[in-house]
Amino acid sequence: MENRQIGYSFIVMASVVIVLAGIKSASEIVVPFLLSIFLTVILSPSYNFFRKKGFPDFLSLSLVIGIFVIFLALVAKLLGSSVQDFSSNIDFYQQQLLVYFHSIESFSSDFGIVLPLDELSTVINSKQIMLFATGLLQSMGSMVTNGFVILFTLIFMLLESNHFIKKISYADGLKNSVTHIQEILSKIKEYMVLKAIISLLTGFIIWIALSIIGTEYAFLWAVLAFILNFIPNIGSIIAAVPAVLLTLVQLGVFSSVAVGIIYIAVNIIVGSIIEPKVMGKGLGLSTLVVFLSLLFWGWLLGAVGMLLSIPLTIMVKIALDTNENTKWIAILLGTGDNIEEQNK
Repeated sequence: MENRQIGYSFIVMASVVIVLAGIKSASEIVVPFLLSIFLTVILSPSYNFFRKKGFPDFLSLSLVIGIFVIFLALVAKLLGSSVQDFSSNIDFYQQQLLVYFHSIESFSSDFGIVLPLDELSTVINSKQIMLFATGLLQSMGSMVTNGFVILFTLIFMLLESNHFIKKISYADGLKNSVTHIQEILSKIKEYMVLKAIISLLTGFIIWIALSIIGTEYAFLWAVLAFILNFIPNIGSIIAAVPAVLLTLVQLGVFSSVAVGIIYIAVNIIVGSIIEPKVMGKGLGLSTLVVFLSLLFWGWLLGAVGMLLSIPLTIMVKIALDTNENTKWIAILLGTGDNIEEQNK
């Protein structure tokens, strides 16, 4: 029996590896499909709102898709040539940063402190750090090439959203899965909608604050803060780095310190105070699992995988929790707060 169980475990692990390899090789198809799913989750409350108000399905769908497309067009227009201008001026910013670094080096040498500037510059490339923002936005913008595929998939998913659970409930052999699917959808919907609203609030605050200080490309950094706010724990920190470096080059040390303080304050107030109150007790995932899921889904699906790491991990956790054979994995993914209650 033990040999059979070990053999079965190896078969399962080999199957998982094969599936993951297939997903990674087919990421060009999988990523737009996942984006369509999660856009459907975010937009479905608006679609259902119009339907409950008595609007026909076609009109409700047209309103939701129209508002969504107009929103994307406004964002693209406001961004304008900011990404291109910033990329073209990156060498100038790099030279200015080197001037600051050399000033710090000479200042520290007066006190007998020798900073290994050359070694640090090889390890920490400030140019690459500042280009990270435009690189991420361009990688997200590359999804526009699949824009029509995503848009049409989104439309059909919204139309099917009200009948999906009903069809599963009537399907043979899937009646017991309806409860679990509804649980997955409700948790993902709650997380994605609230996270999108909180990320919009974060981006708006950053936009206003940087505009008041006078940092160039304020809207660019606001969009970056909105996107990276979907990445837990480290997203807000990553979003702050290029904005602080640019402010240092443009306006000086005191302004860059002010920008850093603003990002920290927003992260504490929005991320640590407002978000936990709005989103309840939490996601049911341990902090370690949150970080590892960020690395794993980023490796598997790229930048989009990093942004969707938490919803995807929640789906996996709930799916594992429904099977007695895999429930122990779901417990390992969790926080461990309710283990004693579950064992009673």
